[in-house]
Amino acid sequence: MDFTFEEDQTMLVDSMHKFLMNEVSPELIRELWSRPSGRSPDLWRQLAGQGLTGLSVPAAQGGMGLGDIDWVLLARECGYYGLPAPLLESSWVAAALIAVLPDSGWRNQTLAGIAEGTIRVALGHAHSPLIADADQANTILLVRAGRLYAVPSNHVALTLQASVDPSRRLFSVSWECDERQCVSEAADALCDEAFHRGVLACAAQLLGLTQRMLDLTIDYAVQRKQFGKPIGAYQAVKHHLADIAVKLEFARPVVYRAAHAMAHGEPLRAVHVAHAKIAAAEAAQLAARHAIQVHGAMGYTWEVDLQIFMKMAWALDAAWGDRSVHLARVRAHVLESGATLGPACTFEEQHETN
Repeated sequence: MDFTFEEDQTMLVDSMHKFLMNEVSPELIRELWSRPSGRSPDLWRQLAGQGLTGLSVPAAQGGMGLGDIDWVLLARECGYYGLPAPLLESSWVAAALIAVLPDSGWRNQTLAGIAEGTIRVALGHAHSPLIADADQANTILLVRAGRLYAVPSNHVALTLQASVDPSRRLFSVSWECDERQCVSEAADALCDEAFHRGVLACAAQLLGLTQRMLDLTIDYAVQRKQFGKPIGAYQAVKHHLADIAVKLEFARPVVYRAAHAMAHGEPLRAVHVAHAKIAAAEAAQLAARHAIQVHGAMGYTWEVDLQIFMKMAWALDAAWGDRSVHLARVRAHVLESGATLGPACTFEEQHETN
């Protein structure tokens, strides 16, 4: 079985890497923190111009029709650069949910607008009363009594809630149910899939954040000198950096395995994405803790970039279900009678027939 990504997938990631490296700097993130909206319309137009907003939109509505394996690599890059835009929530999670709805004028117009970058969609889910970037959305997808509603943003009342990460804008939403806004009578299965996809997006971002915090800490350990030599030369500092690298290496294949499970609709995909969130969150939390120890008090200051990505990791740790939610899901599977566990059960064994 070939576990490598395809050439077109790596080329897409390289293109996004170059774009984010040039357009999303820590200085831009700090500037957006001081804006009332916390967002940059120019950056969103650039994302749409690159075709990134339409990756999950079917070709019939002007998109590329890509799937979860393509997105997981891009989400990792979004985490690495701390992208301050609701690209993943709107163009991956919400777009994938809308794409499987029955054909209708609203569905097709919304998907076409997402692809063009003129429409953004926010999504509520049962594991959090708060909705990210609801103020940026044209439409908010909400569930009530097992039914899915597409509520225009001007029909809801939003209240901004405080977050440890100023880049993550969270809102509580109150709204009056209008049956004309119902887009699905059976929302539970659809929203479960959207929730799994949101968890996967979160886990992939945490991978990127872990790598960014590790890179920043390595750079600091090389440049910062104590007693006449870089602090990175000291064994204790090396151990901190090695611990992060090992944790990241163990988390990365777990996240990619979850993306494969989602892309192929495997029965245990909920367990795989829960495992991915746990592994990626643990790696990010360890990276934040060790990076602060290496940086010392400097790591908390506004001028040092580490605090930006550390705060993002803290916020994402509780996003799309906190650790207790996902631990309970993994625990239930592991303790189930006859559970398929171990390396031999990671993928179904395939036998060639003559």
